[in-house]
Amino acid sequence: MDHQVAPTTKAVSSHQEVTAQELKLQGFKAYEVDTAVNPSLSYRRRDFYKVGLVTSHCTVHYADRSLELNGTCLMFANPHIPYSVELHEPWLKGYSCLFTEAFMKENDRSESLQQSPLFKVGGTPIFHLSDEQAAYTKGIFQKILAEQGTEYLYKGDLIRTYLQLLIHEALRMQPTESFVQHKNASARITALFLELLERLFPVESPAQAVPLKTAQDFAQQLGVHVNHLNRAVKEATGKPTTAHIAERVIGEAKALLHHTSWSTAEIAYSLGFEYPTYFNNFFKKHTGTTPQVFRKTT
Repeated sequence: MDHQVAPTTKAVSSHQEVTAQELKLQGFKAYEVDTAVNPSLSYRRRDFYKVGLVTSHCTVHYADRSLELNGTCLMFANPHIPYSVELHEPWLKGYSCLFTEAFMKENDRSESLQQSPLFKVGGTPIFHLSDEQAAYTKGIFQKILAEQGTEYLYKGDLIRTYLQLLIHEALRMQPTESFVQHKNASARITALFLELLERLFPVESPAQAVPLKTAQDFAQQLGVHVNHLNRAVKEATGKPTTAHIAERVIGEAKALLHHTSWSTAEIAYSLGFEYPTYFNNFFKKHTGTTPQVFRKTT
């Protein structure tokens, strides 16, 4: 890259805007990245996996770890761990492929992407590329972009093959291990925790319970120890992790009681309570009234 490094760092969102509807319909979206920086560091909602080629000087932040990228790098991201990109030059450049797990597994029954060393929690998702690797990888991204715009009947299969080539190319490489803990790690972990918490809502169906319920669940998802998470959240917000979880669950419970016709048992299950009585006791402890009384008076 020939860009001059800016005297102060700026931050960018980790991908361009791609609508959820677009991904639901197609399961896949590729684009060339060439965008100016966003004025503030942000953690964006992601419901899809990502493979990206980054050619700009930047720092990628995952939970309490940060990694500086200088040169051409291949990176992988899963929809369960938010991350951010802090850019050290005026423009973010590269390529990005977003896809759902259903898209990748359409024609096979291979293991979940979450179990892949490239996408699993605690994995190392960034690889610095040599000039030869960079040229080869860039060629694959360009083939994906070209194929995306064709009417070829089996282009989905072909794009999946290209993605598998990127994955296998990365599996052959030595991953970058030079992560460092950032001086603002507590604030970063807290932002990631709050992003994961918010991502659980709104609850859309009584048939599916929220997957994360406790501080331990969130810590495991972020790849940090629960004590580390609790200390960071308390330091950054003045409130314990459990208080944030309880407040958000209560807020969602009130919305469901007010705006849906779901039974109390259905609401209890959707919010992760094993028994309705547990939900009733929890709700009364935090609001001073029962779910039934709240529903009747609102």
